[in-house]
Amino acid sequence: MIDSDKSSRRAAKPVSDVLSNRPLIVANPLYTLSILGLLSLVWLLLTGQDWSSWLVGLPTVILATWSTLLLRAPAEGRFNLPGFLRFLPYFIWESILGGIDVASRVVSPKMRIAPGFLSYRMRLSHPSARRLFVNSLSLLPGTLAADLEGDSLHIHALDRSTDPDGELKRLERMVSAVYGEDL
Repeated sequence: MIDSDKSSRRAAKPVSDVLSNRPLIVANPLYTLSILGLLSLVWLLLTGQDWSSWLVGLPTVILATWSTLLLRAPAEGRFNLPGFLRFLPYFIWESILGGIDVASRVVSPKMRIAPGFLSYRMRLSHPSARRLFVNSLSLLPGTLAADLEGDSLHIHALDRSTDPDGELKRLERMVSAVYGEDL
């Protein structure tokens, strides 16, 4: 764990730049048709049997399907259901413990906090695993992902005096099991 107090952060990329570099994923027509069918069913359930609503519904469903295909992450690696089933109770339990820890720190008259930034070098390489790790980081007591630069994750911590390195490595192992990635 490296201590850092960066005051300047790089600016986020505009959404148009991110989307312009993404290919439209239509490699699987069955997937496209299933999304189209599911969204059509949702529209039908929302509007009932009012067939005139399809004047608005059809373009909406087509646009929503196109958006889903555009924003869908490319399929890399494989999702491991047993790993996910082990991760889920861990996530729930750590979320509860994290909430209790933060609440006790803030409510305590001594306010046991010393906020600051820490850096952690991630070992995960699978993009979806990295996303899950960064998004799950907030379940650890007093931590929040602030920035990601390559493999270096900048974390805002409520208490810099504690070393969350062991908890971060455990979370990273749990996430790697979800995607069948070896660390």
